[in-house]
Amino acid sequence: MPEPHKDKRPLAERIAAEIRKAIMSGEWEPGRRVPTNEELRTQYETSNVTIQRALQILKDESFLEGQTGVGVFVRNDRAQTITPAHYIAPSEPGQPYRWLTEATKRQQHGKYRMLEVGEVVPPVEVARALRLEEGGTAMLRSRIGFLDDQPAELVHSYYPIELARGNRLADRRLIPGGSPALLLELGYPTRSQDDAVAARPATTDEYEALEIPRDVPVLEVFRIVYSDDEKPIEVTVLTKPAHRFKMGYHIETP
Repeated sequence: MPEPHKDKRPLAERIAAEIRKAIMSGEWEPGRRVPTNEELRTQYETSNVTIQRALQILKDESFLEGQTGVGVFVRNDRAQTITPAHYIAPSEPGQPYRWLTEATKRQQHGKYRMLEVGEVVPPVEVARALRLEEGGTAMLRSRIGFLDDQPAELVHSYYPIELARGNRLADRRLIPGGSPALLLELGYPTRSQDDAVAARPATTDEYEALEIPRDVPVLEVFRIVYSDDEKPIEVTVLTKPAHRFKMGYHIETP
């Protein structure tokens, strides 16, 4: 029989993982003072150097912050839960995209910056979701979202080319009310969406754009939006830094 799988990571990384979980679960509340190095060294039966390395990992990830002459404390903001269902409906006429209004409700300042807009041959999984023929193109709209001036999400949205030509989906500017509002105007109301959520290492582009520390993974949401007759009208690949966000879903039972 094969040997049991063992955690072969350096001890500092394992200790950091345990503390990280305690912070993200709320067991260690914001503002809590971290046990002293001596207390942690005794708890984990290791050296002071190893404890310092573990704490430095968490400081680099902004989970902990040191106060000179006082101690080390849990950061003041918890990992934030984002609920994708809040953004599926079009905004009310004259209102911003729901992602921005939901941020305001949480007393945060949200904004987007466009990165790229243009006709492209999309990745294979996107082409399949949009039901494109081999070599078919789609309109790509890439942007980065910020919450309180911190990069919060990297978004690549693809649209069937016949829906995007000649309107604001092909415009480099942000769309008032977001794409759901524009698609509704074009006669393609949002009826449903499928989300597939995964965690994976960040690509270089994601690492740089989202200012990800060390080897923190990203949460990836692969979303297909459907209109009438289950026609796919948008495919979005969204990535968020996993140390700052959780994905939330509310399901009604029959």
